[in-house]
Amino acid sequence: MLNTSPIDPTDFARHLGGWTSSRGPDEDVAVSSRVRLARNLNGLRFRTRIGPGEARKVAAQLKSALEAAPLDGDTRWVPIDAATELTRLLLRERYLCSRELAPVGEAPDVRESLAGRAVVFGVGEDLSIMVNEEDHLRLQALAPGFDLTAASERVVRLDRGLEEHLDFAYDKELGYLTGCPTNVGTGMRASVMLHLPALGLVREELEKVIRASQRTGLAVRGIYGEGSRAVGDFYQISNQVTLGRSEEQLVADLGALVPSIIAFERRVRAKLQEARKPELEARVKAARESLSTARSMTTDEALTALSTLRLGHLVGIGAGLDLPEFRRMMIQVQKGHVHALGSSGSEFTEQLPPTQRDALRAAFLRRRFGRA
Repeated sequence: MLNTSPIDPTDFARHLGGWTSSRGPDEDVAVSSRVRLARNLNGLRFRTRIGPGEARKVAAQLKSALEAAPLDGDTRWVPIDAATELTRLLLRERYLCSRELAPVGEAPDVRESLAGRAVVFGVGEDLSIMVNEEDHLRLQALAPGFDLTAASERVVRLDRGLEEHLDFAYDKELGYLTGCPTNVGTGMRASVMLHLPALGLVREELEKVIRASQRTGLAVRGIYGEGSRAVGDFYQISNQVTLGRSEEQLVADLGALVPSIIAFERRVRAKLQEARKPELEARVKAARESLSTARSMTTDEALTALSTLRLGHLVGIGAGLDLPEFRRMMIQVQKGHVHALGSSGSEFTEQLPPTQRDALRAAFLRRRFGRA
């Protein structure tokens, strides 16, 4: 049975998915790996061409099929049109759904456009499903570190299980049919979140990485993917086109470049440690001081300070946080989590002054780093 009870924001913000606490390959540079599959139901119009009534029918059909989806533990079904703005923001910050699926701050008269949209996920949050985003279904798997193989195997297993209950739109020549032409074929998007603070201190070297990725047909994006910007030296690298490539080839393309970037970051990190150690020590000291004493801190400032502390941890300057904890804190300093953790889960509104959010974030960080 799907759990359809409303999410308690405060409890949800306190207990992150199990994947955030697990160890992963090459996690000193690779924060996480993600693989998505876009699928549509055969014989139905694409999501972008249907109205609220049809969207609800699609959701109802999918909900019955997802009852048997091989997700882990207590599987939640969250209807977006019934979710509070705070819940939608928390889901986005947890990488469980996109901004397109769960907008925040929309006018009341467009709420009907959210009809039929939902997100489904298991207790570990390493598998999730978006319903009626750009496609009828978006299947997603997350894994810690550089582990595209584990993420791919997990989401493909979910896909094969759903195909036993659903008839997906498929063409023998083109492959899976999707709402966006760039996803036609496998419908797969694979990405790796990388932390590149050493390269960030040597901008010309970072530019080389970005140009090399683009030359090989990969996209370099910010911390929340398409349309977002890089903050705290966190970057997503993903494939752009799926047509004409198999799922194995797409994962291999990304898997061929990412190890080179990881090795490059490690080389630059070692050189900085040798040639600029006093500067690194000063940066780490300033970041820790800021995190442990600041009375106000923006999201960008928090992520930048955490990024510096993470670099210090890797080069043996300072201690107190392991890499999984950094991964969790990246999520918990985001706007929705700060609000839920600091104000007992009261409903999020755009009227909450940024200064109040920044004060709540700083208090959360002082509680953690003031002990160090």
